Amino acid sequence: MKNHPHTVDGSVYQAKRAWQMLGLLLLAQVLVALVGRGIAPLSPLIASDLRLSNAQVGGLPSALFAGQMLVSIPSGIVVDRIGTKKLLFIVCLLLGVFYAATTIVTSYAFLLLCILLGGMAYGTMHPVTNRGILYWFPQRRRGMAMGIKQMGITLGSALAAAALLPFALYTDWKMAVTASCLILFAVGVISSFLYNENAVVNKKKNQNEESLVTKIKHMATNRDLLLISLAAFILNGSQMSLTIYVLFYIGNELLFGLGIAGTMYVLSEIGGSAGRIVWGTISDALFEGRRFPVTLILMVVASTGAVAMIFLTPVTPVWILCILLFTLGFAVSGFNGLWMNIATELTEPQRAGLASGFSLTIGSMGVMVLPPLLGWISDISGSFKISWLVMGGLILVALFFVLLLRKRRNF
Repeated sequence: MKNHPHTVDGSVYQAKRAWQMLGLLLLAQVLVALVGRGIAPLSPLIASDLRLSNAQVGGLPSALFAGQMLVSIPSGIVVDRIGTKKLLFIVCLLLGVFYAATTIVTSYAFLLLCILLGGMAYGTMHPVTNRGILYWFPQRRRGMAMGIKQMGITLGSALAAAALLPFALYTDWKMAVTASCLILFAVGVISSFLYNENAVVNKKKNQNEESLVTKIKHMATNRDLLLISLAAFILNGSQMSLTIYVLFYIGNELLFGLGIAGTMYVLSEIGGSAGRIVWGTISDALFEGRRFPVTLILMVVASTGAVAMIFLTPVTPVWILCILLFTLGFAVSGFNGLWMNIATELTEPQRAGLASGFSLTIGSMGVMVLPPLLGWISDISGSFKISWLVMGGLILVALFFVLLLRKRRNF
């Protein structure tokens, strides 16, 4: 794919400004993830306080991603219309308000509603920041930039476990949520105040306004975008399945205990953070901005890693666990940055927000479908081994979608 004509490259000042804007986008992304995903590590404390069952606890992250799925397309349209700068603060404000409201509810239904509404703000951040990357970075720099920005999601998730949970244990979960929301407010103000749109954006307004139905129809009939979105459906679902079930598999089924299982969870998250930067950097530096060769390697590694999980035993050396979980996270979670790049680059710049929102909608469905499916498989088989095998096979199906995209379009 060729560089979009709206990007500006070659200027030292422009490059410096681009990295400054990336820093602001990353800061906002980290705090949005810290708050949005902070419910997960705090869920045992929330369950104890509100007397929730395990099934009810499982509904909390589902509500978050349901909100993200519902808003992905509308938010993409909104960001294309009003830009990144204005929405940075609005997203941080709304997410903080709805999550802060969880500290005063006593009903499970209202708790789910607050998280669902917060999830809508959480999901809006993706097209908001994706658009910023698209307009500030040329194609041959965009892979690393998008990877760094997407790293903010896994970094925020890791910080939620490392910082919010100890703070909640020292105080309570309500204080932890409230503190994180206040920090998010501050970051929203700072990021929005300091962030500037690329001057070229204002020169590239779409002169032909289209109806909402026309815009969505354009996305739905874009076969290239559908193919990468279907691949994201599988990779996103696989990523969340790894996050959810690694503790159960390593700690309970393989009898390593929660201490080692927790370490493997952290390693997979660290691997995912590194992967989002490294894969994008490789596509920029070694393949001149082409995404296919790197995506192919990534999916082969991810599928192989998932299948390798079935060969683990209670006597497997811990260092092998470390290598495998880091590598699996590096590949499965590392796909996210490449996916966002491909989705935005498959459409016109004026539709970048809508394209990422549309693709995110389909990708979010994978998060809601695959973990329950793989969990059900483990229930009826009595082991997670079949689940890992199925995951590996599904990733190969995702690879098939990417191969079809490659055949249709050189990327």
